[in-house]
Amino acid sequence: MTNANIYVDHQRKVFHLSNNQISYLLQVEEGGVLSHLYFGKKIYKYHGSRKYPRLDRGFSPNLPGEPHQVDRGYSKDTLLQEYGGFDTGDFRQAAIKIKSVTGVQATDFRFKSFDILEGKVHLEHLPQSYVLSNDEAKTLIIRLIDETLSAELTLYYTIYADRPVIARSVSLKNNSNQKINIEKIASFQIDIPSSDLGVISLPGAHVHERQIERQSLRHGVTEFSSHRGASSHHMNPFVAIISPTTTENEGEAIGIQLVYSGNHQFTIEKDFVDQVRVIAGINEEGFSWLLDTNEIFQTPETLLVYSHEGLNGMSQAYHHLLRERVARGKYQFSQRPIVINNWEATYFDFNSEKIETILDESAPLGIEMFVLDDGWFGRRDDDASSLGDWFEYVDKLRTGGGLTGLSQKVHNKGMKFGLWFEPEMISKNSTLYRNHPEYALHIPNRPMTPSRDQYVLDFSQKVVIDNIYQQMVDILDHVDIDYIKWDMNRHLTEVRSATLPAEQQGEVSHRYVLGVYDLAERLTKRYPDILFEGCSGGGGRFDAGMLYYFPQSWASDNTDPVERLKIQYGTTLSYPVSSMTAHVSASPNHQTGRQISLKIRGDVASAGVLGYELNLASLQQQEKKEIKAQISFYKKIRELVQYGDFYRIKSPFDGNEAAWEFVSTDKKEIVLFYYRILSEAQPTFTTTKLSNILSEATYTDQETKLLYSGDELMSIGLYNVPVSQADFTSSVYHFKVQE
Repeated sequence: MTNANIYVDHQRKVFHLSNNQISYLLQVEEGGVLSHLYFGKKIYKYHGSRKYPRLDRGFSPNLPGEPHQVDRGYSKDTLLQEYGGFDTGDFRQAAIKIKSVTGVQATDFRFKSFDILEGKVHLEHLPQSYVLSNDEAKTLIIRLIDETLSAELTLYYTIYADRPVIARSVSLKNNSNQKINIEKIASFQIDIPSSDLGVISLPGAHVHERQIERQSLRHGVTEFSSHRGASSHHMNPFVAIISPTTTENEGEAIGIQLVYSGNHQFTIEKDFVDQVRVIAGINEEGFSWLLDTNEIFQTPETLLVYSHEGLNGMSQAYHHLLRERVARGKYQFSQRPIVINNWEATYFDFNSEKIETILDESAPLGIEMFVLDDGWFGRRDDDASSLGDWFEYVDKLRTGGGLTGLSQKVHNKGMKFGLWFEPEMISKNSTLYRNHPEYALHIPNRPMTPSRDQYVLDFSQKVVIDNIYQQMVDILDHVDIDYIKWDMNRHLTEVRSATLPAEQQGEVSHRYVLGVYDLAERLTKRYPDILFEGCSGGGGRFDAGMLYYFPQSWASDNTDPVERLKIQYGTTLSYPVSSMTAHVSASPNHQTGRQISLKIRGDVASAGVLGYELNLASLQQQEKKEIKAQISFYKKIRELVQYGDFYRIKSPFDGNEAAWEFVSTDKKEIVLFYYRILSEAQPTFTTTKLSNILSEATYTDQETKLLYSGDELMSIGLYNVPVSQADFTSSVYHFKVQE
């Protein structure tokens, strides 16, 4: 029996979505305007306490009607709404703008009908959350209509039975006999009553992804967005609306995550009466979509999470949802292999002997997979050529026997074999470009903007996707490959397609993303035994959309563990650890030049999907012995790290320490990672308190064999004594319940 309920109060015209944790309330107001009432902790029964107050406010217009019928206290300008229109009485940011054949953009959608379904509606051609059986969720479908435009808007609300989650999306159908032009269509809107609220976002940059930024909401508009053609390093498609007192473990938080990998836009507006409107969806900048008669446009999905147990409560909901009902395939719950990647060991300068040396060094240490990175194809001696020529020169690979021979050598070592691709890119110095320059995004009579000496394939064209798909199939059908690293090393410029008419050029960015999803869907279906890892210059496309196809992604090109503390801490705000790969690299670090101990490099990487990216042959025997011990320990805790419950304990954004813990489902096993960043001449003895463990159980430290009660670890905590007089130190504690 499902715990998800959708109750309809026909008298009040109220819809109440609820489960054992949350409630979501909306209402059809006068004139058929759909209003928002509440999203938060479960309400057992609603009796109308949030009735919209009638108050005549200067310069806030009213609904049209005969003069004696107009209620001057009723205005869309102040009404809390579910999906606001444009230029018809609401001056706040609009969720939808449509240009009609008359050239105007006005929209005014009113309630038409509703349906309630068991389970969840599947969204064609888009990543999304899903259910395995219809008793997992219920879906409310509300239809709104703009009679002037003859357009029908459908709002989808799915409430899961046992999760504090609402999945929302929107579709628009053109019922008129003329084309209409969508200029903005958000996936979601929520209006929140007057309150002192703040917002957490995840800004960043290449090698500096997902930095946590917290700010109070000011009057006016605050926007978090990307128009780079990808979700980007620079602004992740996630925000959290919080109260000023919200901490990791206490207070309210509403998480808003877009399941999309392209241009996105989160608009937050605090209006003149302190109400807050939040809108999320495809970025309206540069976007338009020509919708013909009877055609339907479907937006990406937004995942809303409510927590009254702080940010960790919100994160737990996202971790479980993304891991269990967004990620798919064979590797969704499989222990991920420990890889060695040759990139930082060799860059483009490798040959058969160098690769075989890496293999010879890796296997005895317990490393499980070798990944051959950029440089194996075409005439790829640097990054200025050959992208797009995946198959043409593959037999001339600089390792003896080509890819087939290398794959055999790797497998003969008892390891798995992985390969790097960058399917979305093209080099001007390539056979593909010489034969098909129209395959690249470009604008006639305007020079193409290079980035990393490469250009972007026009994935809005099916013929382009088919070409790359077939090239990859010609390799994957004949070479035994266990893993693919899918990279994307530049963002989109000159966003125009050679095959679309002028009136549809605003569709190219979204069609590009749909093309990426198409190729990813085809490949993952054809090769279900291959583990796909996403990458975009590191973490430049780390989002729930890519997680639907690829169960893990490279979190950042920055492998400096001190920098990685913040990157990984911020990533876990909304993404599960099983999706986050982390590698041990060389010291001095290639990105920062920092010299850092092998221990903290291993301890930071072990808090993700562990891998290595360095020249093992250059290491001392003692260092190899230490790596072997790191790998042995990680294999003991791998299931817990990748699929246990993760809690942030101390933030690297707040001081000189960081700490986080992994707890098994039954709470009988714990791993605590503690990091001290800088050494001090007169160090303070701080404490680290664990959380969410069994208070009355007795835990044994697996290394020291010391005993601790659960409430002792949570209330008294552990002293953080410097392990050595050095910068960048770490400690790992492994506890199990004493049987």
